[in-house]
Amino acid sequence: MKIFTGNSHRALGEKICKYLSAEPGKIAFSRFSCGELYAKVGESIRGHDVFIIQTCSTYSLNDDLMELFIILDAMKRASAASINVIMPYYGYARQDKKSAPREPISARLVADLLQTCGIDRI
Repeated sequence: MKIFTGNSHRALGEKICKYLSAEPGKIAFSRFSCGELYAKVGESIRGHDVFIIQTCSTYSLNDDLMELFIILDAMKRASAASINVIMPYYGYARQDKKSAPREPISARLVADLLQTCGIDRI
């Protein structure tokens, strides 16, 4: 089992790792000059069950989600056995049904994007 934490709530990830007596996974984040996010896994996760802690409750909700999508893609390409996301706050959860015509169901869209990124559980 490997536990990784995104930038949205590092303190929570560190507390969870401490409680489980586990070392947090090595992952490096950076931004290109144009603002694009970049994530690189710093250790082998081939065949491991991976847990990613990322909440989407900050003022940069869309950045948090995009960071999560990039992390998920990196984990999938690094051949993780399973990818599990621990998301204490699910962004866009308030938009879970249509209340009028021509409205999106944004909670469903986020779920579909997470599934496309290759998660096994949320």
